[in-house]
Amino acid sequence: MKKRVALVLGSGGARGYAHIGVIEEIEARGYEIACIAGCSMGAVVGGIYAAGKLHNYRDWTESLDYLDVLRLLDVSFRLGAIRGEKVFGRIREIVGEINIEDLSIPYTAVATDLTNQQEIWFQEGCLHQAMRASAAIPSLFTPVVQGSRMLVDGGLLNPLPIVPVVSSHCDLIIAVNLNATTQREYQLPVIERPPAIKGRIDTLMASLGSRLPFLKRGPEAHDILDPESLPGGNPWLEDVAPQMQQPAAAPQMDGAPRSASGSHVVANIGPASLLDLVNQSFEVMQTSLAQYKIAGYPPDILINVPKRVCRFFEFYKAPELIQLGRQIARETLERYEQGN
Repeated sequence: MKKRVALVLGSGGARGYAHIGVIEEIEARGYEIACIAGCSMGAVVGGIYAAGKLHNYRDWTESLDYLDVLRLLDVSFRLGAIRGEKVFGRIREIVGEINIEDLSIPYTAVATDLTNQQEIWFQEGCLHQAMRASAAIPSLFTPVVQGSRMLVDGGLLNPLPIVPVVSSHCDLIIAVNLNATTQREYQLPVIERPPAIKGRIDTLMASLGSRLPFLKRGPEAHDILDPESLPGGNPWLEDVAPQMQQPAAAPQMDGAPRSASGSHVVANIGPASLLDLVNQSFEVMQTSLAQYKIAGYPPDILINVPKRVCRFFEFYKAPELIQLGRQIARETLERYEQGN
């Protein structure tokens, strides 16, 4: 007889793609997912799974490259860098119109009500609205206004919502923490993109170089930084939100370190932009809160995905993160089944 699992999917921005690999591994090993609670990307992936559309969602996310992600960014100049209508509009197309109470399994999405400063559980009503509210990452996505309430990412108060499944009477509670500071042995897999896609990226970066100041570290035209080496990492968010951009480094003073060629060496010692600063601060808070939730309601199985493997908004890395999620889930479940 299959063991029934209550699955808890935590928040963590783009690392939420790892939830897809975790779900696939849980099912491949013969467990039955009987209920789900999720926060932010955990609420999105969990809701899509409960609606029976996870395979469609995976196919879509794995097809996204840098340029596709860029096209999905509908810039906002109020309360968030992105309105989210394009991204969640595509999710609505995949899932369709469905209410939470009509899903095949019980489902809870957790959001934060800023107006009343409290945690909100969505357990009925429009699935799409619940996922959108739970995933309204502060500074990145605009909040959801619902009556007198302003709703944002549930990770602000509860990045790992274990409590909603405690009374589910399942055989196991499995929680997926995307903000782990351990698990140093895991690295993000390297998955080569098709040469055509890499060529498009190179062409775009060359065309943007003249108008994106954070790509350059000195007056020399040839002295260009690899954008992946920047603390913020994602050039697309910098491109669509230039009003939040700050210099990648302070001007060099006399006596500052220089490279062998004599050019100044830039030390990447902090966030590259205001957006990155807010997101890094948000992640620090989530890491601490997740530890409190785990200590208060320890799950039977805890699957830890390292926070360091991916920046918060690197949403073009779905294939790598899905594969990593499945690998970590496989090894964690093997240890559990062997009694270790």
